[in-house]
Amino acid sequence: MSLTIREQSKQLQATSAAQLPPDVVEVFSRNSQQLRERGIPSGTVKVGDTLASFTLCNAMGTPVTLDDLVSAGPAVLVFYRGGWCPYCNLALRTYQRELLPQLGAWHATLAAISPQTPDKSLSTAEKAGLVFEVLSDPGSRLARRIGIAFEQAEEVLAAQRKLGLDLAQVNEEGSTELPMPTVLIVDPDRIVRFVDVHPDYTTRTEVGDIIGALAGITAETH
Repeated sequence: MSLTIREQSKQLQATSAAQLPPDVVEVFSRNSQQLRERGIPSGTVKVGDTLASFTLCNAMGTPVTLDDLVSAGPAVLVFYRGGWCPYCNLALRTYQRELLPQLGAWHATLAAISPQTPDKSLSTAEKAGLVFEVLSDPGSRLARRIGIAFEQAEEVLAAQRKLGLDLAQVNEEGSTELPMPTVLIVDPDRIVRFVDVHPDYTTRTEVGDIIGALAGITAETH
C-alpha cells in the first residue's frame, strides 16, 4: 500500500533536518509553526463561491482558461509554491500517480498553479513526467484574488537564498509572494465545490479527500 502524502512529508522533513544547515532548519521550522498558528485567512474563497474566469499560461507558454479546464467536467485546481519546493513535487507526483488515473470517472481535469514563470514551472524531467496542466500565476494575482497569497518573512527569504533559491528570480514579475498550498474543485458552472487550504506548507490535500469530494459532487447531481 502506498504512503499517504502526510507520511511521505514526514519522511521528507526528517531527511531535510539531517541534510540542511541547522540554522536554516531552525528558520524553516519556526516559519512552519508561525504559519500553522496564523491559520487560514478570513477572506479565503469558500464553497459555493463562483470563481471568476481566468487565463494563465502553461509550462509551454500556451494560454489556458478556466472555461477550458471545466469544459468537460469539474476542475481540480492545485495551488503550489513552485518546482523548487520538495513538498510540492512530492504532492504533484502523488497526484500524477494516484489521482489522475481516477479522474476520468468524473470527466475531471487536473491543473497545478504556481507563481513561477512558465519556463521555470517545472524542470525538464518534471515536464516530461507530468501529464496535466502546470500553469503560471504571475505575481500570485489569482492566488491573492481567492485569498490564499502571502508574503514570506525576510528571514525565510534569506534562508532560501542561502540554499541558492532566490524567489525573485524564479517567480514571474520578480514577486516573492506565494500561495498557501490549496486544492479547489470547481464545477462546469465555475462554482467552487471543495476548498482545502494548508497554511503549513509541509501538509497537503490527500488523494482520498479529493476523490471523496468528486464523488460527493456527482451524488448531488444525480
